[in-house]
Amino acid sequence: MKKALLVVDMQNVCVGNEHAKYFKYDNSKIINAVNRAIDDNKNSLVIYIKNIMKNNFINKFAPFQAYEGTNEVELVNGLKIVSENIIKKYKANAFSNIELNTLLKKNNIECIEIVGVDGGGCVALTAIGAMNAGYKVMINETAIGTMFEKNKNKYFAKLKLAGAEFI
Repeated sequence: MKKALLVVDMQNVCVGNEHAKYFKYDNSKIINAVNRAIDDNKNSLVIYIKNIMKNNFINKFAPFQAYEGTNEVELVNGLKIVSENIIKKYKANAFSNIELNTLLKKNNIECIEIVGVDGGGCVALTAIGAMNAGYKVMINETAIGTMFEKNKNKYFAKLKLAGAEFI
């Protein structure tokens, strides 16, 4: 079974040295854990997912900004970059960008492992999107940062019921 690793939102704005105050992850711990997952997936297609905000009036009031072309949206220093596969998303679920599913289908991917931030948001919603698109989903809990514990618990329970594997 061909597998892909999705590395979600491992960007300066979330886990960088000058991350937005809104995010309260143990940055070095999550970067190291994600790097271990990347090492463990040498034979998998690795895809980096970047969260990009639309530069509009409403987003000016968000607790953080991550606009196209800024340092905030760049992948965090120290993250292992093993491919040029970078997919941008403007919504929490990375499958909202059809380029992701196109890339996965082109590579005959059947199974997706997901790591990154946040377990109570983009990671979980991308996992749900992957299941809805027909992929087998693996949630690597050792390499997921979470601030929104209540949301994570709700989404992870839904994913378990749907058959996602937790590793």
